[in-house]
Amino acid sequence: MANTIKPRAATEGRPYSTFHETRMMRITLVLNFILLLAVGNAFSQDKPALRELDRTRLAEAFRLGDQLGDQLWPGWSKAPFAVLVVTPDKEFLIRHPRPSTDFTSIGYDTKLKSEIFYRDRKFQTNLLATFPAVGGISTIVIGQAENTASKTSTPWVITLMHEHFHQLQDAQPNFFKDIEALNLSRGDQTGMWMLNYPFPYEKPEVSKQFSVLVRLLLDAMQTKSKAKLSDYLSARDALRKMLSADDYKYFSFQLWKEGIARYTEYRVAKWAATKYRPTPEFRRLDDFTTFSSTADQVYDGIVHELSTLKIEEYKRVAFYPIGAGEGLLLDRSKPQWRNWYFAEKFDNWTYFMH
Repeated sequence: MANTIKPRAATEGRPYSTFHETRMMRITLVLNFILLLAVGNAFSQDKPALRELDRTRLAEAFRLGDQLGDQLWPGWSKAPFAVLVVTPDKEFLIRHPRPSTDFTSIGYDTKLKSEIFYRDRKFQTNLLATFPAVGGISTIVIGQAENTASKTSTPWVITLMHEHFHQLQDAQPNFFKDIEALNLSRGDQTGMWMLNYPFPYEKPEVSKQFSVLVRLLLDAMQTKSKAKLSDYLSARDALRKMLSADDYKYFSFQLWKEGIARYTEYRVAKWAATKYRPTPEFRRLDDFTTFSSTADQVYDGIVHELSTLKIEEYKRVAFYPIGAGEGLLLDRSKPQWRNWYFAEKFDNWTYFMH
């Protein structure tokens, strides 16, 4: 009888057709798996992401804030540090405990030590503000450095410290109720009254007294003379008597809130210049400048604004350098004043009177 050659599968006790089908099934599964990987990779590549430059800037700001701790302001280390970075197309939410439903998670970022969320852009790309922008939580809304007044990395980090100070203000017990108790909103429930309050900027006698005030403030800042400080405080009291009760409350509130935030920019930069070492990654940025030069830039900006200030032109912006100057005077005349700041709110005058 002639020998018959059998298919190998048959000799192993398995029909040839079954073997072929099994092999094809495995190939199909492998191909499907490869296809899923390809789709997944394509999806991940399409998902928006923060630029590496922005991640480096944010990481440095968070690190600086952590190392500063409570050395400048009591409670600094416990204040929330939620940030919404506004880019031309998207907004990225970092360190926020309660994102709203219009945000989508990108995942956890080990560099920023936070889950990152994104949504389509809603705010202006040059915005610098802190308010309950997301989920009722005080959130820093900030554009990328090159799209804001900061322009470069180190000033941008220091500007973030200014805004983080506003988060510290907002975190104080009963803070918003205490603001409401000033009775300056005149029915406005949006908070826009803080920007639009009808302060008498263009009233001639008010404008004239502001010119006197800022000249004496500069004199007091640039000398250590107690007489110069006394002259400034006398001019400030004369302005108080010239204003209505509500107008003076608004003036004092703005110096307390925005002026001391500007002062904080300078003090943080000054502290960082001698007590903080930037990371190598941050120092390698093309636009890196030292914190010492940034501190000088902030101080020079305060002096320049005071030197050129016309209240009818500057309007609300005038309160930033005036309040910052008062903070610097308080450092010299009442070194413990920051311990009173949150206990006796909304008027720097009380700290000079201690």
